[in-house]
This record gives sequence, structure tokens and C-alpha cells, in this order.
Amino acid sequence: MPPRIDRTPSETLGDGEWRELGLAVGFCELVGVVPGLLTAEDVNEWYPTLEKPPRTPPGWVFPPVWTALFATMGVAWHLIRRERTASPRRKRRAERTFLLQLALNALWSLVFFGRRSILGGLVVVALLGPAIAATIVAFARIDRRAALLLVPYLCWVAFATALNYGLWKRNRDR
Repeated sequence: MPPRIDRTPSETLGDGEWRELGLAVGFCELVGVVPGLLTAEDVNEWYPTLEKPPRTPPGWVFPPVWTALFATMGVAWHLIRRERTASPRRKRRAERTFLLQLALNALWSLVFFGRRSILGGLVVVALLGPAIAATIVAFARIDRRAALLLVPYLCWVAFATALNYGLWKRNRDR
């Protein structure tokens, strides 16, 4: 039998905190799903007609990657929301920064796919990367784990920025 590990109340999740975690993750996933539903026709009809850069992953890669990234965003946000020792001002700033980057994330899909604007998408994703970096910094001041959970997201968005740029270079005349 493994040894019993006693945890302090701040290290365990009660029913209410599980619900809050679920809501945070669910909200982030919804931010990813709604623009996807609104632009599904464009994804299926317009995007396949574009000339892709050589490192473009197959289409089936994007949904599971984004699902995992939105889930980790939700967990990170939950860690910030449940932190009780940080100053309210610091938490508000961190949450505003987080929500800004989340809005930019949703906006990218609406601009790139919905408006069929590769250049517009490039502008939005160029703003998204620094917004994620600012969120990581703000989260690190409150909970380092929350900040670390966003690092894969920043890396993926850096890759997505390069892909968006490659798409723009190859399809400027569209």
C-alpha cells in the first residue's frame, strides 16, 4: 500500500473547485469551438484551395492539438483564479491579459477563415504571440505552474505564425 500523503486544503480540489475547473476548461474549449463552427464551410471549401508551405501538417492534426491547448489554457486560468495569496490587482491584470489573448485567438479564425483574409490572419496572429507571452509573464507572477502550462501554446502559435506567413507568401494574389 502506498504511503498516505496529507495535503493541505489549497492542494486538493473539492467538488466546487472541480466544477470551477470544468467551467474554466469548458469556456476555453468553447472559445475554440464557436469560431470553428462559424467558419466550417470556409475551412472545408476555401482552405484546401490554398497553396500550402512545405511544413504544413495534415488537417487532422489541428483539432486534437487545439483541443489539448484550450484544455491547458483552462487549467492555467483555473490555477490563477483559485490562487488566494496573490493581490487582487495582479490577478485582475493577469485575467484581463488572458482574456485578451483568448479573444485574439478566436478572432484569428474569424478573420483568416471567415473573412478569407490570409493577411488579416497574419496581423491577428502577430498580435496573439506577444499577448500569450504577456499572459505567461502575468501568470508567472501568480503561479508558475499556470505560466508553464501556456508554453506549449506559445510554441504552437509561433509555428502557426510561420505557417500563416508561408500561406500569405504563396497566396498573395488571392
